[in-house]
Amino acid sequence: MEIGGEKRYALFLAAKDSDYAKRVYGGYYNVFLAAFGEEGERWDLYRVIDGEFPDMNKLHKYDGFVVSGSPSDAYGNDYWVLNLCLLLQKLHAMKKKVLGICFGHQLLCRALGGKVGKAYTGWDVGLRKVNILKDSAPCCFVDDLGEIPTSVSIIEIHQDEVYEVPLGAEVIACSDKTGVEMFTIGDHILGIQGHPEYTKDSL
Repeated sequence: MEIGGEKRYALFLAAKDSDYAKRVYGGYYNVFLAAFGEEGERWDLYRVIDGEFPDMNKLHKYDGFVVSGSPSDAYGNDYWVLNLCLLLQKLHAMKKKVLGICFGHQLLCRALGGKVGKAYTGWDVGLRKVNILKDSAPCCFVDDLGEIPTSVSIIEIHQDEVYEVPLGAEVIACSDKTGVEMFTIGDHILGIQGHPEYTKDSL
């Protein structure tokens, strides 16, 4: 949906700004904007980790949503985590486009009926080769990428993982360490375990 020709997105920030991110980028919001934003778009920031959430009656005004990574557990029961689960369920019912990254990937899974927990193989930190599963197309999220590669390299920083994807989800990528690196539901939900917003100097 466009508002006066302007596409509108929301970033649900589930982490506090690090001193480095504030000094170099002016905060994580700008890291995400640089990675995903395009000229002429409006991006609204909601610091969900601090309890900031959008008006539920205005969700229809957004074209899409991004859920960031977090030091918190996606399987935890912090008030804001449970609220975000409910919000993601609402967005899924509305068929709104949602991209979940790391914690966001895991929380999407949990909110929509999957299972998440501590990674069986422990922490994954660094650059990881992720294999795109054959015949699995990440739907509308790669319209502009042309031919889908067989693998990509992505920065990973996580100690939790998706155990089981929700009913109706499709696993579209895996690695030698993590079984569910990416999953989709329909043409509106995409979860990515790694951090596509990070460059090596973002860390």
